[in-house]
Amino acid sequence: MDQPDPDTAHSRWLHRLTILAWIMAAACLGALVGLSIMLTPDRYKPWTPLTLDVPSGPLVETKLAQLRGDFDACLTTLESGTLGFSIAEERDGAGACGWEEAIVIEEASAPFSAPQPVVTRCALAAAFNLWERETLLPAAERHFGEPVTEILHYGTYSCRPVNGREGARLSEHSYANAIDIAGVRLNGGRVVRVQSGWNGEADERAFLRELHEGGCDVFRGVIGPDGDNRHLDHFHFDMGPWDFCR
Repeated sequence: MDQPDPDTAHSRWLHRLTILAWIMAAACLGALVGLSIMLTPDRYKPWTPLTLDVPSGPLVETKLAQLRGDFDACLTTLESGTLGFSIAEERDGAGACGWEEAIVIEEASAPFSAPQPVVTRCALAAAFNLWERETLLPAAERHFGEPVTEILHYGTYSCRPVNGREGARLSEHSYANAIDIAGVRLNGGRVVRVQSGWNGEADERAFLRELHEGGCDVFRGVIGPDGDNRHLDHFHFDMGPWDFCR
């Protein structure tokens, strides 16, 4: 009767041990990956929805873009923030103008100046809520040591072509998908305007540039005084299909 080959038996034992080691390593790796996912904040996960009650994280632009096609999800996101709002009735304007899936901002961190009401597309409102919380309010405290008591703006809806040029495509304002911010009033009564402050006193210049830069982090389209002569007195913020910061 043939005796078992010791070398063959040893080789089989090593092979089985190697397979077992790989299985254990894979299980440990899977456990580490699962634990890592569990411990990672939702703002860093691409599959979790955007919420407005925590820091926005690096995926904010992607998550805001997802809201543009999902009104229900956008309303849920807005409910996690600090804006007081109601759903706006749809409006059919001249030609292709008008709005749908829009809300009325009834309360922000500070009252809006006229004109009222402030009607915006939902994703624009979500971006605005992030901008005021993460940029506007802390910047005012940092540069002036005062809270903002009024947000000066030139409106959201206007049925017109871009920059009023005949024959140009319709502005995002034609869909209530843009807002023009002209400045702020501070608690002590000081008014900081884009027009006078962009190249004004040092604290106003720094403050307004921070507002512009912070807008570029959350809005799709941003134009300030350095963008063109039509924006010397305000910041244009929109959530249109084009991504630009000027």
